[in-house]
Amino acid sequence: MPRRFTEDTLVVASHNPGKVREIAALLAPFGLARVVAAGDLGLPEPEETGSTFVANADLKARAAATASGHPALADDSGLEVAALDGAPGIYSARWAGPGKDFAVAMERVRTALGDAPDRAANFICALCLAWPDGHTETFEGTVFGDLVWPPRGDKGFGYDPIFRPTGHAITFAEMDPAAKHAMSHRAAAFNQLVAACFGVSR
Repeated sequence: MPRRFTEDTLVVASHNPGKVREIAALLAPFGLARVVAAGDLGLPEPEETGSTFVANADLKARAAATASGHPALADDSGLEVAALDGAPGIYSARWAGPGKDFAVAMERVRTALGDAPDRAANFICALCLAWPDGHTETFEGTVFGDLVWPPRGDKGFGYDPIFRPTGHAITFAEMDPAAKHAMSHRAAAFNQLVAACFGVSR
């Protein structure tokens, strides 16, 4: 049986403000007394040495839980492009360079694709909830779509301006945040998390 979350403080093990905002919004209905970002606690960012999204989420969650003494939730997510054999994948953030400039990352994707006709892509998200005693629960979600150029919209972050989910005419960055939250890869993983650890089906 998955372990239930019963504490009143949760650390979001991320230094990405956009990701922290999305996770905080998804956590809002659960009335946690305190949701705090790892960056606000001054926790260091561990090196992401895992070979999968799940492995990287696990190591980030464990590091934050150990350092803070509170349960920690980590997300590792990225863009997988079919014509690029799944790249940038776990290296999605690194494609943005040391300055984390996703305009650079999106241009790198466009250049790598060149004239390839296949623009299919998906976002994938792995979530790991870790407790200070070392116990973890992990979940994974995916959303499929295709890539568009030029980038469109200013509501999202990361690769959102070039990702158009299947069945929609607009990109994630053009969507109202609530609409994105209802269908995103992060939401898919989060729905599994809350059902297992918060006892709520969404």
